[in-house]
Amino acid sequence: MAETSAPLPRQLYESQAVRQLDRLAINVFSTTGLELMRRAASACLRAARERWPASNHLIVFTGAGNNGGDGYVIAAQSIELGLSSEILYLSPPEQLVGDAARAYQLAAGAGAKIHPFVEADFAMRKHQPHTLLVDALLGTGLDRPVSGNFISAIQAINTSQIPVLSVDVPSGLNADSGEPIDDAVRATGTVTFIGMKRGLLTGSAQNYTGDLYFDDLDLPQEVYTHAQAPVPSVKRIDIESVQGWLPRRLPTSHKGDFGHVIVVGGERGFGGAPLMAAEASLRSGAGLVSVVTRSEHRAGILARRPEIMVHGTDDNDFDFDNLLHQASVLVIGPGLGLGAWGDQLLSTSLQALSEKSTPVIIDADALTLLSRDPDTYLALKKDTWILTPHPGEAARLLNSNVSTVQLDRFATIRALHDKWGGSCLLKGNGSLLINHLEPDLIELCNEGNAGMATGGMGDILTGVVAALVAQGLPLDRALPCAVCVHGEAADLCAGATGQRGLLATDLLQEIRQLLNVDHPTGPERRVSNV
Repeated sequence: MAETSAPLPRQLYESQAVRQLDRLAINVFSTTGLELMRRAASACLRAARERWPASNHLIVFTGAGNNGGDGYVIAAQSIELGLSSEILYLSPPEQLVGDAARAYQLAAGAGAKIHPFVEADFAMRKHQPHTLLVDALLGTGLDRPVSGNFISAIQAINTSQIPVLSVDVPSGLNADSGEPIDDAVRATGTVTFIGMKRGLLTGSAQNYTGDLYFDDLDLPQEVYTHAQAPVPSVKRIDIESVQGWLPRRLPTSHKGDFGHVIVVGGERGFGGAPLMAAEASLRSGAGLVSVVTRSEHRAGILARRPEIMVHGTDDNDFDFDNLLHQASVLVIGPGLGLGAWGDQLLSTSLQALSEKSTPVIIDADALTLLSRDPDTYLALKKDTWILTPHPGEAARLLNSNVSTVQLDRFATIRALHDKWGGSCLLKGNGSLLINHLEPDLIELCNEGNAGMATGGMGDILTGVVAALVAQGLPLDRALPCAVCVHGEAADLCAGATGQRGLLATDLLQEIRQLLNVDHPTGPERRVSNV
């Protein structure tokens, strides 16, 4: 999870919606634009003192508009606090209008040094110790590639090796998608205001925002609930959102109460993938777990985890149809391969369960196989499917490419659901989810870290999802619960021993603990002597 100063809001907005909230605050609730700038400046300086307490000199890069106005007020307030401050502007002050012009007057009146940005001069100068750069160049209204002197300023900031605080959004970053429009400021910290912009928590955004801070600028709650207020487009979820969703187990429970997960996968050379998914299901509470795989993997799987039942497809008595009808939930895809063996298992599975309500989690190679024969498989799609693609698999499912997927992950997750139905997960930094019961709602999970960039993490997640479904958690809860637990487990592991070298199976113990956090020992049982 990205570092934050405090819990971030759960309601996430598009940039234009935040600008609408800004206008409501001004036009309906009589808060002046200049007052909002003062509050934004105070929020930035609080974050600066918290993050860089030794900083005593600010270099503020300003553009035009409200973002530049925020920068001018930051300079003015920093001088009032006893700091030295200078402004490097890219839009001439005489061209400023409205609140931005008034903000310039505040900075000039406070005695800030105000100069035009000159790339060569900035590159040659020696900066005094404890300097902080403030990026107030471009705000959320940016809708075209950065050019001219602005791109030079962004590059100068990025190569300065000086800490950078971005105001509202790193200049050049699209706050709706989380992707840079061309180049963008790589901030050390970002303070964003009024409404949490959805793009700051997904895609490439974390490479640019650094530590993320949010301030509502003391707007009354009525601004957000007003009849003219925009509806949030996305809901942020994390481990606190899902804890307690699994009920306590009754003292008389038995393995049949917690479902039978069947994992199908493991072409030759890929036996580890279904093993990891199966073990994750066991560690997450499934009552029974079977693996359908190449017969040659049986010995290795049983040596690692004897609690798993292994059914070899090369066995003389292999009866796949019977196994499928025993499943409480089917997982297909881990290590499945893209050859005839995997294709036949996928086709047989989906055909056999097409008239049943058995949930099917389609992951990994099975997603690619779906994409190769969409006409056949789209005819079989059901609300009980759960699809869990990473960006490459999502691109194949949509006959698109990874660049297009990442440029608008929110549009991608909607397109996946519209085409393939069921519940969908788009993996990646700031994973996105849609479920079939609330198709208008996108959920964004900001748990997890870069240590998860290693093989097997998706197999572990798939196993957790399957176990939660097998234990009776509804599909619209099982998927977000699994994603949050999986990400939080990785954060706990990375916090203990670092991100580098984290293995997928390292998460299993943390996952088990997280799923038992509300009731580690089950219902209390009292025995008294009479």
